[in-house]
Amino acid sequence: MSITLIQADITTLEVDVIVNAANPSLLGGGGVDGAIHRAAGARLLQACRVLPEIAPGVRCASGDVRLTPGFDLPARYVIHAVGPIWQGGTRDEARLLASCYTRAMQLLAQRQLRSIAFPAISCGVYGYPAPLAAAVAVAALREALANRPADVVLCSFNATVRQAFQAALDSASTHPH
Repeated sequence: MSITLIQADITTLEVDVIVNAANPSLLGGGGVDGAIHRAAGARLLQACRVLPEIAPGVRCASGDVRLTPGFDLPARYVIHAVGPIWQGGTRDEARLLASCYTRAMQLLAQRQLRSIAFPAISCGVYGYPAPLAAAVAVAALREALANRPADVVLCSFNATVRQAFQAALDSASTHPH
C-alpha cells in the first residue's frame, strides 16, 4: 500500500490521474476545481460540457465520478468527483465522501493506471471538517488498496488540511483493520 501525503498544487503533479473536487455541473468553479480547469485549458471545459446531464444542470451526482482527459495538465486524466456538502454529518455525508474515493480508485483500476492524486474532497467551500473527511478518505483508500495496489498521493493545498490527513494516516497505521 502506498499513500503519500504532500502539500502542493495538484495541477503540477506528474501522475496518471488527478482527482478534481468538482461541483455537479462539472463546469468549473472555485478552489481546486477552478485551478484544475485553468491549468488544463479550455478543452477540459469542452470535454465536461459534452458529458450527459443526469438532471438539469447535473452531470455528476454527489458521491460519483466522471473521467476526462487531462489536456494541458501533466496528468493524463482528470477524475471529477462530486463530494457531499457538509450538513452536520447526518445526511449520509461520510458514505457519499467515501464513495468518491472508492469510485475514483475503481476507475483507476478499470483503466489499468497506477498513480492517482486526490485533493481533500469536500473540505473547501463544501465545508466538510478536514479531520472527519481525512478519516473517511484514508479508510476508503486503504480498503481500495487492499484489493489493488496503486500509488496514491493525498495532496493538500494548506498546512491545516495536511495535518488532518497526517493524523488520519498515523491513526490508521496504529489501528489497522
